[in-house]
Amino acid sequence: MSGHGHGHGHGHEGHGHGHGHAERSGLWARVRHLVRPHSHEAADKVDAAMESSAEGMRALWISLAGLGITTVIQAVVVLMSGSVALLGDTLHNAADALTAVPLGIAFVLGRRPPTRRYTYGYGRAEDLAGIAIVLTIAASSVAAGYSAIQRLLHPQPVSHLAAVAVAALAGFAGNELVARYRIRVGRKIGSAALVADGLHARTDGVTSLAVLVGAGGVALGWDWADPVVGLVITVAILAVLRQAAREVYRRLMDAVDPALVDQAEAVLKTTQGVLGTGQIRLRWIGHRLRAECDIIVDPAMSVIEAHRAAVAAEHALIHAVPRLTSAIVHADPQPHDGADHHALLTGHTTDH
Repeated sequence: MSGHGHGHGHGHEGHGHGHGHAERSGLWARVRHLVRPHSHEAADKVDAAMESSAEGMRALWISLAGLGITTVIQAVVVLMSGSVALLGDTLHNAADALTAVPLGIAFVLGRRPPTRRYTYGYGRAEDLAGIAIVLTIAASSVAAGYSAIQRLLHPQPVSHLAAVAVAALAGFAGNELVARYRIRVGRKIGSAALVADGLHARTDGVTSLAVLVGAGGVALGWDWADPVVGLVITVAILAVLRQAAREVYRRLMDAVDPALVDQAEAVLKTTQGVLGTGQIRLRWIGHRLRAECDIIVDPAMSVIEAHRAAVAAEHALIHAVPRLTSAIVHADPQPHDGADHHALLTGHTTDH
């Protein structure tokens, strides 16, 4: 019984109620769970995966439109005023808008079903999109910094300060709205790349306010204020670059919130038929979680009873852990008389 592995593909991403218990908890949600039909079939998983990807795509298109309008307004004012601070902000907004392209491609790829080669599907495309976003942020910081330094070395007058101020406020408003929307949707569907993109947009909004400060400085006769603000914007971009790179790195390294592991362990320990737990591993694949867990059962159990306990454990996990769509539960008999039920694997694996 020690080799009892369970992975029936109960990938509950389409469990009929989306498994968003952390987001839709309460008595009414539980009543709906009891009275509404819900299945564990692969077709439901695909439908829910497409639904979450479609929501991500919708967020990208809406934010792309918002940032696109903001960028065009600012670009026109840059041509009128010659403000290098506003130029840096415009470049950054344009780069932020363009990050929708790799994310959009990732969401489309994520809808594709697993194959014999890509047995876990294409969810990792989002992590690759995250790398592209980080590189885009880095490029925009280089462009903004270069423009600011050039303006410090070769000063030029800034005109149409009122228009610059209006463009700065438009940049702040547009970015903050887009940031909130991206972060909310990204957290809802579990997309680290979309959340990172939202944080990027939020920093853009702050840098837009810095442009406003620079325009005020120029109005007071401080001609150096505009390029200095451009350098400040460069530093702000580098700060968001660090944050976004950290998020993408953690996702690439299969890092998860330790609280999720604690939650999974607590759920397993309270499942009927489970005497204890072994290793618990979680990993993100795109914006969906997968789990591999070991449980300890009574050695007197039959294979059918142990299987039933594993099924119950998987079902409980998928309902309790947000965004968890699939779990493989391995049942081990409780050790007795010093017996090592994994002796055959000694020297071959470090899993047990």
